[in-house]
Amino acid sequence: MGRVERSVVEPTVDVNLNGTSLEISAGVRKAQQKAEHFLVQKGIALLFIAILLGRALILSHLTPFALPFFAAVYIIRRDKAPLMLFGLLIGSITLSFGHAFYTLMLCLLFLLSFKIVKQLVKSPVKSLPYVIAGLTFVMKFGYQYINDGFVFSWYSGLMAGIEAGLGFVLVFIFLQSIPLFTPLKSKRALKTEEVISLIIMLASIMTGTIGWTVYQLSVEHILSRYLVILFAFIAGATVGSTVGVVTGLIFSLASISSLFQMSLLAFSGLLGGLLKEGKRFGTAFGLVVATLLIGMYTESTTPLLITMYESGIAILLLLLTPISFTEKLARHIPGTPEHAQEQQRYARKIRDITVRRVEQFSSVFQALSNSFSQTEKWRETINENEEFDYFLSNVTEKTCDKCHKKNQCWGADFDKTYELMKSIMHEIDDQTGRVPASMYRKLEKHCIKPTNVRNAIHQELNVYMANEQLKKQVKESRKLVAEQLLGVSEVMGDFAREIQREQESHHRQEEMVMDALMEFGIEIDQVEIFSMEPGNIDIDIAIPNYQGFGECEKIIAPLLSDILKENIIVQNEEFLYESGFCYGTFRSAKAYVVETGVAHAAKGGGFLSGDSYSTIELGPGKYAVAISDGMGNGERAHYESSETLKLLQKILKSGIEEMVAIKSINSILSLRTTDEIFSTLDLAVIDMQDAHVKCLKIGSTPSFIKRGNRIIKIEAGNLPMGILQEFDVDVVTKQLRAGDTLIMMSDGVFEGPKHVENYDVWMMRKLREIETDDPQSIADLVMEEVIRTRSGVIADDMTVLVVQIKHNTPKWAAIPVRYRNKQIS
Repeated sequence: MGRVERSVVEPTVDVNLNGTSLEISAGVRKAQQKAEHFLVQKGIALLFIAILLGRALILSHLTPFALPFFAAVYIIRRDKAPLMLFGLLIGSITLSFGHAFYTLMLCLLFLLSFKIVKQLVKSPVKSLPYVIAGLTFVMKFGYQYINDGFVFSWYSGLMAGIEAGLGFVLVFIFLQSIPLFTPLKSKRALKTEEVISLIIMLASIMTGTIGWTVYQLSVEHILSRYLVILFAFIAGATVGSTVGVVTGLIFSLASISSLFQMSLLAFSGLLGGLLKEGKRFGTAFGLVVATLLIGMYTESTTPLLITMYESGIAILLLLLTPISFTEKLARHIPGTPEHAQEQQRYARKIRDITVRRVEQFSSVFQALSNSFSQTEKWRETINENEEFDYFLSNVTEKTCDKCHKKNQCWGADFDKTYELMKSIMHEIDDQTGRVPASMYRKLEKHCIKPTNVRNAIHQELNVYMANEQLKKQVKESRKLVAEQLLGVSEVMGDFAREIQREQESHHRQEEMVMDALMEFGIEIDQVEIFSMEPGNIDIDIAIPNYQGFGECEKIIAPLLSDILKENIIVQNEEFLYESGFCYGTFRSAKAYVVETGVAHAAKGGGFLSGDSYSTIELGPGKYAVAISDGMGNGERAHYESSETLKLLQKILKSGIEEMVAIKSINSILSLRTTDEIFSTLDLAVIDMQDAHVKCLKIGSTPSFIKRGNRIIKIEAGNLPMGILQEFDVDVVTKQLRAGDTLIMMSDGVFEGPKHVENYDVWMMRKLREIETDDPQSIADLVMEEVIRTRSGVIADDMTVLVVQIKHNTPKWAAIPVRYRNKQIS
């Protein structure tokens, strides 16, 4: 127990070389946590703020800070309200007892008024500024009226109105700023108005130090300059100069003698922020320069040496400020590198959580797939004899158990009876129940009830066959479900890896591309590279003073093609007329492109065909074409074929592999209805980078590749989809060349010619005779030839889908760039 207690009270790290430094850093962190707990949790920080705000003055005799601060604390941290009232009274006593009495009465009247308001309105917080303004005006005017000897004065009314207006505004500022000094504050980034409110509150707090001096050094000047260079060092010139202006403005309202401080604070915030790249010493140098420049013009009011001393102490405070404090504050201010890192860290955390969840789902689907794909071990151990024994036990239960010769047959003549029953089981007709005459005579010689035994075997055999068929179907269904789950698991795993892959930084490549283009004479505003992967280049370029003459397509894309040694095209071009900017998106050109043609006709010239076709863009590198032929003709066949292609298109676009997608569709079609409605599927997936085609055929007719005068046949023998059975998808892969033409057709076209014995020979001859290379013309000519053999009669639904492969030749050739590092990788 002693060791456990020591580890809790005094945590140490057991290391050899760095143990002492780690213990010291742990002790410093612990001391900081204790100090933060003492200042924030106990309310000491708010108490110190209350004391300073209690004695803060505006225009020499206005005290607008006390009541808004007390009201905001009462709303946010009611348990600290008595302590804050005590602090406000302590601060106001330093001015006069009259101010202390005025502050006390003001706060007490607020408590009474706010209780009344809560009974009258539904949302008392929204009415809080009006309550503050009204009480402040009445109390200030009454206080001045009594001090002036019960004499009405327009000046007193004006001052009361000004203090009431300030109180109305300050309550909003304190409601946004006080949570930052309490343990209830959130760790989110501050909004712009919250940053401004915080600055105003800090400047208001510092007005409570007006008049404090140490060896002729003004405490307010030291703290205000420290505040300005602190924010300049953390957030840069914009925030630093803003803090200087706001702080100087509030100080000048509190004391007209501090008017020149606005210039000094604003200038020092600007210079300090501009020099923040030099760390703390750079920001300090900015304050020194501003102090010298402004101090020489105001030396008549404040000696330059005193001003320099004050700035020197502010610099010393900046140097003594812990790095952990500045980093913690910077994380809450938008625009700072620390805030950007915090946002990236949060985004990375969310990404990692998402990846873990997706990976968990992927592992769950994989586990489910494994559980469905594993066959029961006990089934593997059952051999044919054991299955027959189980079958035979059911037969003997119905026949031999009640026979008086049971002991003779299954005792003395067991082997003979067993072999006879086994032979009858294999020889019996499972449809009619008849047994061959020779086998039946053997049964009559051996058994006294041959008819009963034969009928029992026939009956049990039907049940046995039905059970075997059911087992086979269940096994096939389990396999289909396992393949589908495995496909989903693989897609989710790929998705998780894609999320986890961080975007690479391409700053060097962006600068090289910009330099190369600008050296050529093209004005470029910005280059953003998202991907440099060969075949998947993705670049965005912003072009100012765009003339709209096709510069992106004619000049920039050809230049990029030479620089990157890859064909680059313009995918998107957006021109903004107001600003004259053009934003172009440049991508890698595909090595091959396809051109398609389709001829389609319904049976009898109708409007609704049982054939359906589809062309599917599968991402940037694949192109798929498919034909589906529903069973029969008419609306039902059209529905089945179109639904097959819709399912195929959605599943393939999700990223699931082609064979898994087809088997999934097969199981869906099989389980969706009990009607015998089947569909064929002819699918071709073309890779646009290397031009190889993957053909998957389910019950479909052959396809053909026309390569000059050579015709290549592609066929596979599969039953149509929708039949619940274990089938293997035949995949035929062919390497295409530029100029090749792929012709796919439904059975209405392939088997349509009349008086033709060999459809293959006839179709290949007709395709060879076609002289045109236009895909649409080829489709029309094939359709026309088939219909002509039928004397113009369309005997079945007919579809011809023609795809031609071509090299992708960019419209504009690459422009050579004379650049020392023109090849960018």
